[in-house]
Amino acid sequence: MADTVSKSSEHACPEDSQETAPAHREESSDYYCSPPCIEPSAFALDFLHMEDELNAALCQLCFSEPVCYVYNPTEYAANTHRLFVTTYCRGPKSILFLGMNPGPFGMAQNGVPFGEVSHVRDWLRIEGTVGRPKHEHPKRPILGLACSKREISGARFWAFFRTLCGDPAVFFRHCYVHNYCPLAFLAASGKNITPPQLPANQRVGLTAACDQALVQAVRLLGTRLLIGVGRYAEQRARAVLEAAELNSVVRVAFLQHPSPVNPTANRGWENIAQTLIKDLHLLPFLTDKGEGYP
Repeated sequence: MADTVSKSSEHACPEDSQETAPAHREESSDYYCSPPCIEPSAFALDFLHMEDELNAALCQLCFSEPVCYVYNPTEYAANTHRLFVTTYCRGPKSILFLGMNPGPFGMAQNGVPFGEVSHVRDWLRIEGTVGRPKHEHPKRPILGLACSKREISGARFWAFFRTLCGDPAVFFRHCYVHNYCPLAFLAASGKNITPPQLPANQRVGLTAACDQALVQAVRLLGTRLLIGVGRYAEQRARAVLEAAELNSVVRVAFLQHPSPVNPTANRGWENIAQTLIKDLHLLPFLTDKGEGYP
């Protein structure tokens, strides 16, 4: 069941004890190079190193029922994920949009947060081959940028900023998008399981590792404003930053999740996002006029 995190078969789903293999990593000579070829900055490499350390910690964890498959797109989709990081995380980011974890038809497919395929390919201009998790649910195959299923959350998220900013360079001048947890969890049926839906005993190690990585990410990025996309991301951010005594330095705000299972988002998520941008006085930093979040 667990592609990246189960340590022993005693924690496997009964029907497939072979799902406990160690992490599968894609290695190639052009690990960072998918058209267009981007030379990674030292800053981006530091961010990737932080992510690798989190993955190493998560590999020590075990998951059992109801979890039967665990996907880590920062590993099997390393080409596209690392291209996203090396292209758009080349220096400090004062504004961080924090999601929860990969969606099955978004980041799980291509390694890009809120990774609805058409926006990843056509607006963010991310290309490259995507591997597959070592243990893949037959109902949730990884098709990479060939995935035809549309992730509504990602489509809403990136379409809003595409309209507002015009060019990705404008958005990423001050902003970055990152997920609290890099893992996607699937039940035997193929149903998506979110981190707060995990049994309490399975959340302990996960939140400890992801909390520590979030503190490192915020410090590395020099974040001054963290916007939790969804209540879970916002609540984890508040708790983590308070525990790290960063709550006086980093402001936390809440943005409704654009998921179609959120009735409020279905009544006009773009208006919700626009109101938040206005209330936080962020419009200058999402156009070509702002110099940096104060």
